[in-house]
Amino acid sequence: MKIIEVAAFSDGDVGGNPAGVYITDQHPAEKEMQAIAAKIGHSETAFAEPDHDGWRVRYFSPESEVPFCGHATIALGATLAEQNGAGVFNLQLNETAISVEGFVHENTFSAALQSPGTQSTSATPAVIAEALDLFNYQPSDLDPNIKPAMADAGAGHLIIALNSRSLLRAMNYDLEAGRTFMNKLKLVTVMFVYAETARLFHVRNAFASGGVFEDPATGAAAAAFSGYLRDIQWAHQGRIDIVQGEDMGSRSLIQADISHEAGSSIRVTGSARFMQASNE
Repeated sequence: MKIIEVAAFSDGDVGGNPAGVYITDQHPAEKEMQAIAAKIGHSETAFAEPDHDGWRVRYFSPESEVPFCGHATIALGATLAEQNGAGVFNLQLNETAISVEGFVHENTFSAALQSPGTQSTSATPAVIAEALDLFNYQPSDLDPNIKPAMADAGAGHLIIALNSRSLLRAMNYDLEAGRTFMNKLKLVTVMFVYAETARLFHVRNAFASGGVFEDPATGAAAAAFSGYLRDIQWAHQGRIDIVQGEDMGSRSLIQADISHEAGSSIRVTGSARFMQASNE
């Protein structure tokens, strides 16, 4: 089989978050997909098979299946555009249906996904205290304008906003303790955010639930965070830009377009660069 490796949300010819893409007439068995994802070693691999007028898609991290992965969807959209030409591709996930639009610009590729619907709730004091202890932060490190929240756009994320870029740069934690914390709360990532302006954010995403210390670009979390900003009536003016991965040497750029309809889908856009195809 051929696994196509694509760095999604790349900054031109550098950065981005590598994902595996496996397109076949029929999905392998679940255990085989999990083993393939573990062997490839990227934070997620997308498995796609034809399904009526679109594609049936499942996502696996090295350690578990996840219900939705943004960067792997961008990688899949770019791959489908490279193979079939630019267009909108309908995707049936485990729990919902979404779409991704693939673009071709001469020899470059990009994609824009429409996320599942969004929802958010305030994080409880107990969850906040446990998270701060895990990541070695203090309550005084928090940004009072963006309070900690549980946010979802097809997958659950804990959002924690910090009040300085240096605090974001200092993020650190124990992977095993992080895995226990995230699995207990059914979180895919813990997303740390610093607001440079009302529309430009620097973020880091701890991904211990998938056996990965940090994700360099997380489209699902970007969608969940955007929905949360809408819920708190943040001055997003319909769009935010996210810079992720800088502190791990893989700068990634994510654009999120936000409608004013509560709970509605977020459009998440990014470039994609093809890395290599490996035979497994």
